[in-house]
Order: sequence, then structure tokens, then C-alpha cells
Amino acid sequence: MKITAVRGFRDILPEESAVWHRLDTQARASLAAYGFSEIILPILEKTQLFSRAIGETTDIVEKEMYTFPDRDESSLTLRPEGTASVIRAYIEHSLAHQEPVSKLFYIGPMFRRERPQKGRYRQFHQIGAEILGRDDPLIDAELLLMLQDLFTALRLEVAIEVNSLGDAVCRPLYRESLRAFGESRLAELCENCHARLHRNPLRLLDCKEPGCRQVTADAPVLTAFLCGPCRDHFAQVQAYLRQENVAFTLNPRLVRGLDYYCRTAFEVFAQGLGSQNSVCGGGRYDGLVAELGGPAVPGIGFAIGVERLVMLLQAAQEHNLLATPDLFIVPLGQAAESQAFSIAHRLRQGGYRVELESGNRGLKAQMRRADKLGARYVLILGETELAAGKGTVRDMQAKQDRPTAIDLALPAQVMIDAIRNLNSQPLAEKD
Repeated sequence: MKITAVRGFRDILPEESAVWHRLDTQARASLAAYGFSEIILPILEKTQLFSRAIGETTDIVEKEMYTFPDRDESSLTLRPEGTASVIRAYIEHSLAHQEPVSKLFYIGPMFRRERPQKGRYRQFHQIGAEILGRDDPLIDAELLLMLQDLFTALRLEVAIEVNSLGDAVCRPLYRESLRAFGESRLAELCENCHARLHRNPLRLLDCKEPGCRQVTADAPVLTAFLCGPCRDHFAQVQAYLRQENVAFTLNPRLVRGLDYYCRTAFEVFAQGLGSQNSVCGGGRYDGLVAELGGPAVPGIGFAIGVERLVMLLQAAQEHNLLATPDLFIVPLGQAAESQAFSIAHRLRQGGYRVELESGNRGLKAQMRRADKLGARYVLILGETELAAGKGTVRDMQAKQDRPTAIDLALPAQVMIDAIRNLNSQPLAEKD
């Protein structure tokens, strides 16, 4: 029987992993520019962490987590999201006592037992960031500005939507207003919304059913219920974004699916992904650290869906992102193979990517392989080259040989520089 990957889990093959590497590299550079440091989190956590942080009434906790008992019968869960784990580590290691403000980011896999679909898997990956210790509107705007810088660096066009979810003062009033609205239109709502109405009315606005979306189009707007401090906070966030020309849209329907969010909430959408076009979401969660047993420290963060972003990058890329060799060495015969083995080792120690074929393969076969790998330069070693202690360089881009031979005894850096510098010399027709 043929063994295949588990449904909802998949292999990331080399051509795609090169795109992942590009995204990972740029994300790290953008986050570093804004003062973030990486935290590497365990994949497995106590189930209680997520039921307390995410909320027992969310779909994630109710039906989407991979949960199982440990030997002592305690419940363990493969992490379904990263924020709760960051907060757990923040509290456990007393980071609040070490620095007044922590700016942390994480990159890694998450797990949810949901229905697999395009760009959505049971093992998926996120790039996330959290800022703990600041509640001012400047830091909210700065986080959104960093995201714009990241997507601009990746040359992706995105749309940012923002909203304010209020706080403990004004949000309860809105919840009651929304609950009353839902009860007045109960017959028109789906069964899931019937349950949400009593447990978390804000999630009525998050329902994807067309009928529910049509009904809730007439629902009261949260921004109309904001208290003075929340209204001022949200206005200042918008002012900072406009100051730096960050394009955004106000979306009063935007809510977060998790219970711990307050005030600033945002989502980033991209073209080319169909209806599932959200690539990033986040917002402020000022009460979460205290809820998990830590100090009353405010926080804000986001999570980027890597798989969806990779799909966009693959569609937009103009060239293959697989790493190409700095040099492809073609040995012709056993004696040349031994010499090429030593040269390749010396160059690799010098930090260069070198491909080496067997000396038993013919010249044409090796050259086809070099061309397939995208090698710009090929070093050919045959009997004539060995006798002279030199090698012939072929420029695969120009499809011609270089007239100057390369001394095989040169140091790695000098040899590579000599090969690259041959570009400025006249070309000789290939044999």
C-alpha cells in the first residue's frame, strides 16, 4: 500500500521552500528594523492555556484543536495559534520585570483540525509578533506601518482594514445592543449564529453565511458606542497612519474571532486568493496577560498566514527562486574527479555553493545538468587541464568559453573572483 501524507498536512518541496525562505528572510529584516526579537516556542502546550486565552466559546477551542491526554491524564494540545504561547512564556520567565516593553516575534507551525481547502491546512504556519507593555495609539500605528513596509518589500499589493472594538467600558453596551438586534432577526440567522448570540454576540458579524451577512448589514455599528478614551485612541491611530501615507479602510464589521481583543483591530487582504483572501489579522488585547495570571500589561500583535502569502509570492515571482550554484565543476575521467573533489571542498569551505558531477559522466550530460540547475559558470577539468594545472571556464549565460584558464591552486576567494572577472574579457566561441 502506498503511504501518503496525512490529510491536511503536506510536504513543501524545494522550489516552494525557496519562496518560504525569501518570505522568512524579509520578515526577519522588517521585524528587526522595528526592534523585535525572536522567541522560539514549544509546539505542545497545556490545553488550559488555550481555553483560557482564546475563549471556550470559540470554534478553535470547541472543535478545531488537536488535544490528547498525557501520561498523568492532563490534557495537552498542539498549539492552534501563537499569541497565547508568547504570553505564557512572557509570564513564566518574568519578562515584564526585565524590560518595561517586550517586542517579540515567532515563526512556526500551528495546528487546527479544520476542513482543508486551498491555502488552508491542518498544519499551517504563521509569522506573528506581539508588543507587550504599551497601550498608546503610536505603537498601534507603528505595528501597522511595519506590516505595510513588509508587504511593500515583498512587492505585494494589499488592503488594510481597521476598526475599534472598544474596551471594558463601552464594549458591553454594544454587545447588548447587538444581542437585541440578533434576537429581533433570529429567524433569519443560521444555527451557529443562534449559539453565538448568547455566548459572543460580536461573532455574528464574523459569520460567512450569505444570509447572515445580509441580515447583519443593518446591525448597529460598534464605533457609535465608543467611549471618549476609545474614540480618541482610534482617531489618533488613524492620524498617525495618514501621516505616513498608510492606505487603510474603516470597516465597522471587522471583529476578531478570539475573545481577548479590544480597541484597535485590523486585517490585511490580498488579491488573487478568491474569497479566502485574508493574509494577516491582529489587534489589541490589553486584558490577556492578567487573564493568564500575569501583571496588568497591555498588548497588541498580529499573525500572518504563511501559506497564503507564499501562494501570492509564487504567482508574482518572475524567476525561479531556487538557489543556483556559484560554480558547477565538470570532471572528465577518474583523475579529474579526484582533483575536482578537492577543489569543490575548498570552495565550499569558503562559503560558495558548488555542484560536482561524477567523472564517469560525459561532457554533454554534465553540461545539461549544469544548465538545468541554472549555473552561470562551469569549470571543466579534463586531461589537458590537469596537465597544465588549470581549468577551462564556460560562461553558460553567454554560451561561450572564456579564453583565460584558471589556476587550480588559487585560494577559494581568488578563484571565484577570477572566474567572475572573466566577464570583462573578450569571448571565445565554444568548441
